[in-house]
Amino acid sequence: MTNRPAVIFDFDGTVALGDGPLRAYARAVEELGGVTGIEQALAVPSPDLLDGYDVIRAAAEDRGVTADVLTAAYLASRAVLGTPEATITAPAGLAEFLRAAGEAGALRILATNAPDVRIAEALDALGIAGGFDRVVTSVGKPAGLEALLDDLATEGVTDVLSIGDIWRNDLAPVHRRGGRTALVGEFADESATPDHRAPTLPELWEDLHSWLSTSTSHSSATSAL
Repeated sequence: MTNRPAVIFDFDGTVALGDGPLRAYARAVEELGGVTGIEQALAVPSPDLLDGYDVIRAAAEDRGVTADVLTAAYLASRAVLGTPEATITAPAGLAEFLRAAGEAGALRILATNAPDVRIAEALDALGIAGGFDRVVTSVGKPAGLEALLDDLATEGVTDVLSIGDIWRNDLAPVHRRGGRTALVGEFADESATPDHRAPTLPELWEDLHSWLSTSTSHSSATSAL
């Protein structure tokens, strides 16, 4: 059992930035679905949709693209993740935060709905290989995040910070359990009530480092009792 804190990061749109994977997905949808205009749809503001992947899904369905084709196109796009065909970048300061979290004894978790396709290579390309204690793929958020939190609770982890770009998937389950949440990105969600919010992760580092210092200090004090 452990009472150390845990910080949970989402992958796409949080750890891995840039529209490279989205455009690779859009191009694959166009090629496999025999349609056009999918990539251009990314430039149209869509406040009712979750993220860029949701934009592509909606545009594809409007053009009659089937779910099977969407799945095949998505997997094709993941096969080039982190390559020149689907470039990604990490937020400035991410490697430093992960290093600080590890040195402080926090459990560092990457939890993504994406399959285990080139995730390790992508983390290497982002300069954060080895930055996570656990990498959990195909999570099935939000329900899968609930299950992950259940598992952490059985390990004695009660102080959780979750960082992501989709409120209902990445953060709401943690919020309901009294954990700390940080929402990043430009997609609006009127139901979102995060503890921290900013368009980019670097704008939140001061707050997140403060949480890390407080939570790990509390964990150390509790362990000493």
